[in-house]
Amino acid sequence: MKKLSLLVIAILLVASIALVGCTKDDKVIQIAHKDYTEQRITGQILSVYLESKGYETEVSELSGTMLCYTALKSGDVDVYAEFTGSAYAAVFDQTEIIGVQETYDYVKQRCEEEDGITWLIPLGWNNTYVFSVRPETAEEYDLTDISSLVSVAPELIMGCDDEFLIRMDGLPGLKEYYEGLKFKDEIPMDQGLTYSALIDGELDVNVSYSTDGRIAKFGLVNLIDDKNFFPPYYVTPILRMDYTEDNPEIVKALNELGGHWSESEMQAYNLMVDEGENARDVATLMLQDAGLID
Repeated sequence: MKKLSLLVIAILLVASIALVGCTKDDKVIQIAHKDYTEQRITGQILSVYLESKGYETEVSELSGTMLCYTALKSGDVDVYAEFTGSAYAAVFDQTEIIGVQETYDYVKQRCEEEDGITWLIPLGWNNTYVFSVRPETAEEYDLTDISSLVSVAPELIMGCDDEFLIRMDGLPGLKEYYEGLKFKDEIPMDQGLTYSALIDGELDVNVSYSTDGRIAKFGLVNLIDDKNFFPPYYVTPILRMDYTEDNPEIVKALNELGGHWSESEMQAYNLMVDEGENARDVATLMLQDAGLID
């Protein structure tokens, strides 16, 4: 009886080891994204495409840059799409404006050397910050660029996402670059709510994303960044280097997404989700339009 019990235990141990091995081999790819429209679409692009290759994925929404980056660095997630300018300014606290390729090379090198994280091929579009105003506001205050905003900003209410208020590529750095810039009030809110607040007159100035379709839909006027403060923001899948070494086929699949979408195309896709379409459905459409899936 004792021998039989030992045999049962041995069989159970072998089975459990086999099960653990199977779980490791079939590990679900953990994908994260930030908490606004374009990032929700981007997370689903990664998910839908990887699933078309036979992988299983799980997508989770986090809030901002540092939370996503920390989750990736700690191994809580496997991949998410980050912006070159966000890493440059928010992760590495850089303020000097450099070129598109130089920004990419800088963040890739520092991420690899300091955090064991690498950058793949950018997806194609540049989503930078832009100040948007209603046409009547632009006409009343003769606004054409950010410099022309400085003298009248104390009369105006500005709205933005939470991160813009604290990031060096956001309001703190902008105030240093455009000396004297100070608004009557600076209101943080969900990016999805800022445009309706602007149209309803609750805000006078909105910190928009350049790929947001509501800029064209509402006929907003974008103020020129005449001192070129904002860095380039090319969205790019990033992963831990140890993960890429263990999963070269996943890296190959993600790199196949590179360079497929423009800013104007993203405006249209973002608007679809903002007007009620499902982010995963739009991501699927994007992949179909790009000829990446059937």
